[in-house]
Amino acid sequence: MGIASIGYSMGWTSPINIKLQDEDQADSPLPAPLDVDQTAWVGSLLPLGAIFGPFVVGVTVSKIGRKWTLLSSAIPLIAGWILVATASNVGFLYSGRILWGIAVGMLFTVTPIYCGEIATDDVRGALGSFLQVFITFGYLFVYGIGPFVTYGVVAYVGLATVLFFVVCFYFMPESPMYHLVKDDRESAAKCLMTIRGRSRVEVEAELDKMATEISASMEKTATLADVFRGSNFKGFYICCVLLAVQQFSGIGAVLFYMNTIFGAAGSELDPSIATIVVGAVQVLASMVTPLVVDRLGRRILLLISTSGTATGLVLLGTYFLLNEQNSPVIPSIGFLPILSLVVFIVAYCWGVGPLPFAIMGEMFPIEVKAVAAPLATTLCWTLCFLITRYFEPVAEAVGMYVAFWVLAAACVLGFFFTLFLVPETKGKSLQEIQDMLAGRKSNLEKA
Repeated sequence: MGIASIGYSMGWTSPINIKLQDEDQADSPLPAPLDVDQTAWVGSLLPLGAIFGPFVVGVTVSKIGRKWTLLSSAIPLIAGWILVATASNVGFLYSGRILWGIAVGMLFTVTPIYCGEIATDDVRGALGSFLQVFITFGYLFVYGIGPFVTYGVVAYVGLATVLFFVVCFYFMPESPMYHLVKDDRESAAKCLMTIRGRSRVEVEAELDKMATEISASMEKTATLADVFRGSNFKGFYICCVLLAVQQFSGIGAVLFYMNTIFGAAGSELDPSIATIVVGAVQVLASMVTPLVVDRLGRRILLLISTSGTATGLVLLGTYFLLNEQNSPVIPSIGFLPILSLVVFIVAYCWGVGPLPFAIMGEMFPIEVKAVAAPLATTLCWTLCFLITRYFEPVAEAVGMYVAFWVLAAACVLGFFFTLFLVPETKGKSLQEIQDMLAGRKSNLEKA
């Protein structure tokens, strides 16, 4: 629910930009329409704020726990919605978007940690992949209501989604591993019993395994330098490259400028309806990954995904090239922008979108995770800010088709990186993954 609420916030710009740029100001709280530069800042300030969210998590996740860190992310979300709902000038929107971004950075960092620590080995990938599913629910929700209700209604519905998350998640247990780190085995047992729906006797073996992992990891305290040593660094650069590929796929620019893309492409379908269609495709495509990720594995889905995103971007770039050259075939391929975006979105939702964060929850020892995850997530949002902020100016300078082809090239590089350097973590325990990264044989393999 928390992820869905930030999906709503992230998708807010697509229907609202039209209202804010309307010359008639029929449904805008601002004194004047937004110009191109202001629109770019409204879009890019959310990922800029998200850069700082992971650092908040780096402090709170070990101090107050995973649960209360997740709940505390609602504070900037609520404050942001209040600013947006009461906006009288563009500064309110800038401030609100930065606050939303802080919450996004927090949730994207701590949610994979929480999911990775409460999941069993056989469903950990599926549970982590639900992050992408519920982001797309948030997108579709705001795409579906945004064009048809007032600016104020969109804001108050967004506020309601956050409050709904707070009420629901308040009753969720803390991560058992957090209690074990605090040397509180009884609280850890109660949490694990709640999560598994089993008795104390039935969870005792799993609790012992967790306690052993915690004891081994707590023999030393992780520092920033530890992230760049041995198997930790291997896991770190794998996560960073996958997150870079995720952002250089252009997803931030595509989602933010979706209406602009449809308008620039001259598509006959109303941009608002086309956006809803793409949003629905996102939801359906995202549902595939949790069903198959623990059967097919992470690598095969990433390979399929990077191939598909590259294909969609190449097709979209080709359309813009033909359109720029006034090619006579343009009237007969008016469907191509939507088809290209559907291919891109489906492929993105199958792997490039959900799996980097799911893998990040698996790659680090417990003591390193609280240091490494914020660093990797900060890189992700820095790239998202840069691409979202400068995509349109760059596209205007070099041509929209060149911009899309450059993004496609990044996806191709992601394909080969996955093929040669990303290990398969399907069905492996967190300790087995650490052994694999370090080049050691696990106890299971020795047996």
